[in-house]
Amino acid sequence: MAIIEVDESDFASEMDSAFDRGDVVIVKFGSTYCDACMALGFELEELDDTRENLTILEVDCSTSEALAEEFDIIEVPTMKIYKQRDQVSFEGVGVILAEDIAKLLDY
Repeated sequence: MAIIEVDESDFASEMDSAFDRGDVVIVKFGSTYCDACMALGFELEELDDTRENLTILEVDCSTSEALAEEFDIIEVPTMKIYKQRDQVSFEGVGVILAEDIAKLLDY
């Protein structure tokens, strides 16, 4: 499945759909003008190509400021992993390699 770009209008419904399917959800908060955000995006694409039951959502904080504020995003890129609805199992800032994200998903 491809990385899904979301904003305030569809974030909640995409999260609900992912959890209804039994997926783990990764949310990447970033900006289109951020080189580190693009680098994290490449790592997530690599991971997305090799994993099932995974949904990756991407929030552009420069256009979805309300979501960034709601999730207390201070720096970009910020990545949050949800294995259960409304429960963050991991939160990290900066570029995280696909192999390291895969290890986080396996716990």
